[in-house]
Amino acid sequence: MATKSALIVWGGWDGHQPKEVGELLGGELEKHGFAVEIADTLDAYLDEVKLKTLDLIVPCWTMGTIKQEQLRPLLAAVQSGVGLGGVHGGMCDSFRNETEYQFMTGGQWVAHPGNDGVAYTVDIRDPDHFITQGSPEVINVKSEQYYLHVDPAVRVLATTRFPVEGVGGAHLRNGAVDMPVVWTKYWGEGRVFYNALGHQHNIVAQPDVLHLTVRGLLWAAHAEDLA
Repeated sequence: MATKSALIVWGGWDGHQPKEVGELLGGELEKHGFAVEIADTLDAYLDEVKLKTLDLIVPCWTMGTIKQEQLRPLLAAVQSGVGLGGVHGGMCDSFRNETEYQFMTGGQWVAHPGNDGVAYTVDIRDPDHFITQGSPEVINVKSEQYYLHVDPAVRVLATTRFPVEGVGGAHLRNGAVDMPVVWTKYWGEGRVFYNALGHQHNIVAQPDVLHLTVRGLLWAAHAEDLA
């Protein structure tokens, strides 16, 4: 019998393969005892009462727009204690005009110099957190390297050194920075988890990336015991 419940909502820009990513994460959550509902419409957020009965909401929706009658119940549900977790642009490049959504998630994508195919490393900065336990100290990735505007209140679990050699453009004179990749924060009583990795299904499915992501979703849902 399922002990936790999750709603995955996918859509927006097709280039991030939201359906495939949503189904992958849904399958992983089911392996950990979740009852999972997957929806392809933002109307899945309309029923605030229903949302507040969930343990976890996983958005997989890049860009697009959201109506206030869809957004307000989502914000309220997380504030009431429902977990929120997601990856890449599916969570932190959604609804670019909605600053309160960005306030909840903890960051907003602004650039990925070099685009897809950049080879870079992700360094675990907080190896003792539940989410990072079992991860290698360094994760090698060949994908988009996200530059984000990040809430200073987040707890950073992993970073990447930006820019990598030969990439950076107008940023270069600012020098190197450690850009957050994985973080947690709170929105009211709700736990929020984000992983900037996950441009497409194949990146999310990489064992080290998937391990981090699944543990992050479990943490957001107060389901550490199901790991």
